[in-house]
Amino acid sequence: MHPRNIRIADYNYCLPDERIAKFPIAERDHSKLLVYRHGEVGEDHFYNLPQYIAEGSLMVFNNTKVIQARIHFRKSPTLPPVWAGRVPARNSSSARIEVFLLEPSNPTDYELMFQSRGHCSWHCLVGNLKKWKEGPLTRDIIVGGKQVRFTAQKATGDEIEFTWDNPDISFAGMLDVVGELPIPPYLNRETQESDLTTYQTVYSKIKGSVAAPTAGLHFTDKVLEALDAKGIDREELTLHVGAGTFKPVKSEEVGDHEMHTETFCVKRQTIDKLIAHGGKAIAVGTTSVRTLESLYYIGLKLIGNPNLRPDELHVGQWEPYCLNEELRMKNEECRGGSCTRPNAITALRALRDWMDRNHLDTLHSSTQIIIAPGYKYKIVDNLITNFHQPQSTLLLLVSALVGEDWRTIYDYALSHDFRFLSYGDSSILIP
Repeated sequence: MHPRNIRIADYNYCLPDERIAKFPIAERDHSKLLVYRHGEVGEDHFYNLPQYIAEGSLMVFNNTKVIQARIHFRKSPTLPPVWAGRVPARNSSSARIEVFLLEPSNPTDYELMFQSRGHCSWHCLVGNLKKWKEGPLTRDIIVGGKQVRFTAQKATGDEIEFTWDNPDISFAGMLDVVGELPIPPYLNRETQESDLTTYQTVYSKIKGSVAAPTAGLHFTDKVLEALDAKGIDREELTLHVGAGTFKPVKSEEVGDHEMHTETFCVKRQTIDKLIAHGGKAIAVGTTSVRTLESLYYIGLKLIGNPNLRPDELHVGQWEPYCLNEELRMKNEECRGGSCTRPNAITALRALRDWMDRNHLDTLHSSTQIIIAPGYKYKIVDNLITNFHQPQSTLLLLVSALVGEDWRTIYDYALSHDFRFLSYGDSSILIP
């Protein structure tokens, strides 16, 4: 069956609300760890993770940092006209409008965006939009002991322009004061001060995500040091997690679901390290999976056309399946000839060579890849991940790795008091 024809209802399970972790446990690395190895399921604690990873392995982490992407304004009702010297009574309450940052518009580069001074624009979702009919939204806030007026104005489409009247303050500085950290909607609670720390990985560095790469929330400096002591290599990449990660699959078949696009950055040294490890890696989280697997298909495209421009390297939702079918047909045509399917090392070398020709130390690209049963992993061989929502694309990604054993894994977790979703427990999946 082609992944397009998968019925999402076949990837459902009963998740009681009480099994969704509303808060993290006190010590990150004391969360439970489900261990799936070659069909067998057991459990441990996360601080023992290093013992399940072979010496000399390569682990890849997503070092993105969650930004305070929720900005609240109050839109006062329009004053009614004065008539005969009297103002008719009105409701004095004002509408609360939430502007949710999705991705930068001007400038488009995340680093430049957070350095912006005085003005910038973002693609946004606006909550209670019907109450914002016209005019700007404003807030007077104190930043660095000085009052600053912060303004949001509708632009084109979903673009919102922000201005503030103190050019000495960067947008990052403004966001630290005016923004609120977004936590997953299924937690059904307000963001708390503790989330500013607990909803970030200890190795987060690059601002840009609106949701945490939650598989990484369990790591502590102590666990990372234990991995280093065992001779396990660690590399980092950056994929900024978008709000689309929570987008449910509403269509009956996966083929009718539009996958969200996310931008990522990978350094050349990481490409070298992947090649040195035989093109194989242990992914920490599904965002690392999507990035690593996208690298293979970018390399594959460059093998076919070494002169592609950077903006032509985007990996489309179904592109990997189309490229695989083209390779299959080509190999059938060769029948005993020299045609072979490029392996991960070949694809990664093509990508590295392209970066060298273009004098690039870092690859900036994007991916819309959907990984579902029928997909064959090219770079990722093991995965560390949390437990995902029923009928989600993340559950499809897990099933593509472990097959129908996903049911065994989730049944075990549900019957052994594992905590689910972002602040829940973790698993290591070794097919």
